[in-house]
Amino acid sequence: MSGHIRLKRVYDPPEPADGCRVLVDRLWPRGLSKSEAAVDVWLRDVAPSDGLRRWFGHRVERWEEFRRRYRAELDGNPAVGELRSMGGRDITLLYGAKDEAHNQAQVLAEYLHEHR
Repeated sequence: MSGHIRLKRVYDPPEPADGCRVLVDRLWPRGLSKSEAAVDVWLRDVAPSDGLRRWFGHRVERWEEFRRRYRAELDGNPAVGELRSMGGRDITLLYGAKDEAHNQAQVLAEYLHEHR
């Protein structure tokens, strides 16, 4: 991927600089309509597995182990290829978590940068 990867809460207003807006949550964000979200692609299969998502529960003390486990899931995940196939486009990875520093989009962006 040669385009820029940005991260943004799906609840924040869309902007032209977002490029292709890709929702990377397994579940649709609560209280948000499809038009409000302005999602171009919903890649639910690139999100952490249900079991891992539930185990993490956004507990910061589990962050490092969550990162390790999620990266292991990404290694064999065909949905990562879908993101790579977006080529040189600018994309914004959208997530619903309130914690902007400890969420799957952070891990996914790191992973994509490392596996260009």
